[in-house]
Amino acid sequence: MQKITLTGTETGWWFVCFAGRLWLPQGDVPRGTASHWSLSGKIATPIGEWQGETVWLIAEKMPTDMASPRLVTSQDEGLFRLAGRGVQLAEFYRSHRYCGYCGTAMRHSTSEWACLCDHCHERYYPQIAPCIIVAIRRGDHILLAQHRRHTQNPLFTVLAGFVEVGETLEEAVAREVMEESSIKINNIRYVSSQPWPFPHSLMMGFLADYESGEINVDPKELLNAAWYHYNDLPKIPPGDTIARRLIEDTVALCRQEDY
Repeated sequence: MQKITLTGTETGWWFVCFAGRLWLPQGDVPRGTASHWSLSGKIATPIGEWQGETVWLIAEKMPTDMASPRLVTSQDEGLFRLAGRGVQLAEFYRSHRYCGYCGTAMRHSTSEWACLCDHCHERYYPQIAPCIIVAIRRGDHILLAQHRRHTQNPLFTVLAGFVEVGETLEEAVAREVMEESSIKINNIRYVSSQPWPFPHSLMMGFLADYESGEINVDPKELLNAAWYHYNDLPKIPPGDTIARRLIEDTVALCRQEDY
């Protein structure tokens, strides 16, 4: 898309991104004029609109206040999606400066999100990694696990993983559950999806029912996993995540059967 050099009069929301991090001065996404945030002279690209104002991307590292875009999830889902777009586009441009086929320096397309090679005429687009995430019910209990990445802030959530080459989403669900917990499931059904820029995923959510087996976690992925009664859950993900949506949907199913 078309880049411009900021004069200082431009206004809107400012996503300054580098290496998967987002500039959040005072803990918020900057909003206002470019001059107010000392952004004059920087290269910016419009990537969308939010609340009637332009959303700008600046692919650059700021000296302070670079943070995880996860901090935006608690503000608004729409704003978080735009932040995710900015983070992923910035990383795409950073990792595609040269053509992977011939090594020639590439240029950015002015009409779409793409990098172009004028030597061998290859065209590169941002790649999205499909992931599945699934909540599993066993009667009035739900399977929740603590992942290794949650050691500092204990959090229990549902199982998830990347889709592998050549498999369907449903096959990926069954495989990931078996690999991480050693149990078999059935009645796999799709619920919803959520863009997830960590680093460039599209999470596709499912519900499933327990079929057989005993829990035996993969220690490389999980610290532990267990069945929890729907009225006695541990700390679970916040309400703006698809994991929380799947857990709440499962709890609703459990309550329906209790009446």
